[in-house]
Amino acid sequence: MNINNNVTHFSNMVDWYPWGEEAFAKARTENKPIFLSVGYSTCHWCHVMEHESFESETVANVMNKYFVNVKDKLYMTYIQLTSGTGGWPMSVFLTPELNPFFGASYFPPEDQYGKPGFITLLTRISDLWRTDPQKIKASGESMTSQLKSYIQAKPAGNQAPLDPVAVAAETYHHFVNSFDPVFGGFGSAPKFPTPVQLQFLIDYYMYNRQVSSRAADAQKALDMALFTLKKIAAGGIHGTSKYQNHIGSGFHRYSTDKKWHVPHFEKMLYDQAQLLSLYSSAYQITGEAVFADVTKDIIHYVSRDLQHDTGAFYSAQDADSSPSIGSSQKLEGAFCVWEESELVNILGPTDAQVFGIHFGCKKNGNVEPAQDPQKELVNKNVLAESGTIEDTAKAAGMTPTEVTRILNSSKRKLWDYRSSIRPKPHRDEKILTSWNGLMITGLVHAFEALQETDILKLAIEAAEFIYREIYNSTTHVLMRCYCQGASDIGGFIDDYSYLIQGLLDLYEVTFDENWIKWAYDLQEKQNELFYDTEDGGYFNVTKHDKSILVRMKEEQDGAEPSANAVSLRNLVRLASLLEEPSYASKAQETVHAFRLSLSKFPFAIPALVASFMLVSNGLKEIVLSGNPDDFRMREFQRIVSRVFLPNKLVSLAKGEGFIAQKNSVIKQIGVHANPVAYICDNFSCGLPIHDANALKKALSTDQ
Repeated sequence: MNINNNVTHFSNMVDWYPWGEEAFAKARTENKPIFLSVGYSTCHWCHVMEHESFESETVANVMNKYFVNVKDKLYMTYIQLTSGTGGWPMSVFLTPELNPFFGASYFPPEDQYGKPGFITLLTRISDLWRTDPQKIKASGESMTSQLKSYIQAKPAGNQAPLDPVAVAAETYHHFVNSFDPVFGGFGSAPKFPTPVQLQFLIDYYMYNRQVSSRAADAQKALDMALFTLKKIAAGGIHGTSKYQNHIGSGFHRYSTDKKWHVPHFEKMLYDQAQLLSLYSSAYQITGEAVFADVTKDIIHYVSRDLQHDTGAFYSAQDADSSPSIGSSQKLEGAFCVWEESELVNILGPTDAQVFGIHFGCKKNGNVEPAQDPQKELVNKNVLAESGTIEDTAKAAGMTPTEVTRILNSSKRKLWDYRSSIRPKPHRDEKILTSWNGLMITGLVHAFEALQETDILKLAIEAAEFIYREIYNSTTHVLMRCYCQGASDIGGFIDDYSYLIQGLLDLYEVTFDENWIKWAYDLQEKQNELFYDTEDGGYFNVTKHDKSILVRMKEEQDGAEPSANAVSLRNLVRLASLLEEPSYASKAQETVHAFRLSLSKFPFAIPALVASFMLVSNGLKEIVLSGNPDDFRMREFQRIVSRVFLPNKLVSLAKGEGFIAQKNSVIKQIGVHANPVAYICDNFSCGLPIHDANALKKALSTDQ
């Protein structure tokens, strides 16, 4: 079972068991239902439910008497299908045979608004179980059967091939119809950054911008993505930055309102990683400084607050923290928000006034009651830009230069105060293989955009940490996570696919073939452990995991791209780079495995649609040859890196080595005395390019 996001319930009164046979055996022996609680250690509402219910002696007595209580994706799918929603915390009731029969997310402790509270729910379920357990077991078995049918559904045979243009267009139009033209993003509150959706829009632009019949839609796709990225960066969801807008850096998990103003304050590594890729791509495409600034800001945050001493990155920072040293109760956002009186005391009245104008601060706070149900943000201000520097200058009767000076000075003073006076939020110090794979990719993309070697060093250190601490180089098996030592939980499909992607990205900017060799070994192991040899695609867990009722093949994106979408890209890249025809076959089989989803609801799987676009458009391979230490060669490499193309594959031709052993074209090209580049499409390479300006011109026409 996936336990990477467990809430730690050490301080409460519930008799918790880890997901495993000990708990299952107890449930069978005592004929009790299982209550499964899943969250993550930095989740605000997980903390709320823990404090309200799990620390209550009354609630704990009921739970311990009538249930076997387990903390630990099958069950999230169950909640999504039965309630129409998902999210954390996840609360599911299971039979001793692990069949789900009831579940939802957060439960308040007491009845309210005509809905039962947690203790009422526990009592009713325990009464039903004692009265007729067989009826509940039958219901659970039926639900599991329905889940299996849903998960294992296959498209009808003898259908026409999928039209990738139509699939991508349907996905694009879905986002057009749900786009918020005022504040960016999609739909109304709450709003998530949805990196997967924004990345699809950017990819859609790149694939369609030169097709006359689709050029207008392509531009609209890019405009929606860029507008949203700017709105997110200016909002309270963005921890304020020394580089750009605010104080503290990084991005919070999501916004409780449609304006990106009041966030839930946890910060997750996977958000930083994916947004890092997005802002880097936006800068490569547009050259606008705002996107470079936010890229630097994210790197500043993760390297300062989430990096392990010897490489790799921790999982998250908590939403809640103590408002002051010695406080007995933690509050949401306490580390991040400000009262007007604090601003005056720290900044002085004049600077506080200017700062308050720019960031929308008010005497009684700027958080609406609807965004503060726990009354933790009363009189507090969440910083979000209310206008431009010029707007603030006009309102304050100053010049833009004076305002800029005051804002920069104020940010430094507030950061110094916050970092020295306020207790920092709890940091979840699990190092997850999958999320670090995403961060390696994000850092490589940032290096490509900014060409700063320190960024690349962070990516290399993270990869080396995983190889050293969480990987068995003899068996090629990854572990799921590390926390003061590697866990004994084998990696899941996302651990393999995300890391392979990161290693492929690392190779393309370093040309160190050790990364490709490792990626190949991992892909072979992933195929062995997870590939569905009958119907294509990858299962989430191995066939050896007996605690899972149904081996799912997930294609829908959540906070992260689906592992099958990432695996599809990896297969295409490795198939070409290493001339592995079996990988090309697996790529086609993976597309077919998710034909039903691609044809019926592609908007729910934008990452897979983006990978499908890659398959249908093919790779643009750029092969360089020459001495890597030659300054002219480094200029070639810089030019290639600086260009964003979603289907770009870069390699260095060598006369020998791991790639040359497998790729006849690269072996044939060999090492040239002077730098040369070949641009290849659809297995056909153009004439050699010997001049840096000519290479830049050739790539600019592609971009």
